[in-house]
Amino acid sequence: MRVKEELWSGRVDSHDDPASFRFHQVVELTKLDEIANRESFFAFIGFESDEGVRRNKGRQGASKAPNHIREYLAKLPYHLNTSLIDVGNVACQGNALEEAQSALGDQVAKLLDKQGIPIILGGGHETLYGHYLGARQHMGPNQSLGIINIDAHFDMRDDPVPSSGTMFRQILEEDKEAGYLCLGIQRFGNTKALFDTAERLGCEYVFEEDLAQNNFETTFQIIDEFSQRYDSIILTLCTDSIIASSAPGVSAPSPTGIEPKTVKKLLHNISKKKNLLSFDISEVNPTLDENEKTVRLASYLVAEVMAGMDSRKI
Repeated sequence: MRVKEELWSGRVDSHDDPASFRFHQVVELTKLDEIANRESFFAFIGFESDEGVRRNKGRQGASKAPNHIREYLAKLPYHLNTSLIDVGNVACQGNALEEAQSALGDQVAKLLDKQGIPIILGGGHETLYGHYLGARQHMGPNQSLGIINIDAHFDMRDDPVPSSGTMFRQILEEDKEAGYLCLGIQRFGNTKALFDTAERLGCEYVFEEDLAQNNFETTFQIIDEFSQRYDSIILTLCTDSIIASSAPGVSAPSPTGIEPKTVKKLLHNISKKKNLLSFDISEVNPTLDENEKTVRLASYLVAEVMAGMDSRKI
């Protein structure tokens, strides 16, 4: 579904000088099938879904996030050297989550096939499963794929119905060529059973309180070693990992979550990895936000990831 042009609007400092442009002056709104052959480009795609959060008994409203994030991104200065398109949103119709995830996967795979860099705006964290399906479809079954998740929760619940809390267990049980690193885990955000599941399925993780130790040296070494073991990696940020005072508009606020500057530092490091294919941000919930604090932060973090990926060309 094509997004409305009015979402991409904002201040204009110059109509002619690209050095003065903002996101809204650069983005091209198009349908995926209309993308002609071109060099590498960033591509926004939204995933309008609350169904995974609903199934996980969380607070709904994240389906409204893709367009709200766009509105704040539109106003930011564009410091990148890569072209930018927006192919619109995939929407979950009713309770048909699995169909929506499959549709998102098809769109992500097509973007990757066209040398695009998908920037996926969720949606509940069930967004990640569609993101994964697209990366796997693009890569084929035999290449190895590492998934890095910045999150307070493992999202490895053993529930009978897939939700925003089951994706990583689903992936690791189905895909022997996949690996999982979770950054920001909180002891009191996960049951002992979930820690046991993480150990059984080979999940690697770093506790929230350990992320910044030794000036991030240990964490960056873990990220480097994990990334080097896989042909490609994908990155997902669950905004409920961020401290609630900075990100109140999420399904499950975290009173002792990660500070935004720590998240920014992690994103800077990961986004520069040569084998990073794509990125999604999930669990932003505009209906629960305070003074648009979470949506505004999300837009800045998306821009930071894009800047890191753009720098790989230099």
